[in-house]
Amino acid sequence: MNPYAAHLGQRNPLEVIADTSQRLESLMKTIGSERAQQAPAPGKWCAREILCHLADCETVFAFRLRQALAEDHHVIQPFDQEKWAAQYRAFDAAGALAVFSAVRNWNLALIRSVIPGALGKSLNHPERGEMTFQVLIETMAGHDLNHIRQIESIAGRSAQA
Repeated sequence: MNPYAAHLGQRNPLEVIADTSQRLESLMKTIGSERAQQAPAPGKWCAREILCHLADCETVFAFRLRQALAEDHHVIQPFDQEKWAAQYRAFDAAGALAVFSAVRNWNLALIRSVIPGALGKSLNHPERGEMTFQVLIETMAGHDLNHIRQIESIAGRSAQA
């Protein structure tokens, strides 16, 4: 089961991932650098930390996409996002967004070059089971939407302040 698929609804995953960088940039302009540092609630990530997480995940997706295409039945290496987040104080929002956007553009070029038959290529996620290359793309899009909604919530509070 893909926990991120529910976020997609009927939306085209390629369109979602193509729009994410611009959407994040717009939201961060609304939030501003000061609010980007403030957690929306105790124990929740601030917008800057969400951007850092997205940058990390995009780097991970870059590797997963390429390994999935290069190897038969690639097994994805999971990671503990909370352990990775322990380092986020070292990074600023603008840098995280720049990394995310650059790697996303690189990933989009790869995804757009993939022949339709490769979309069904099988891979395995130890925590989520068997999936296809297409499901990996859908996971990226659903993950984007999940975190965009979090940042939209923060931006909404910023606009009301």
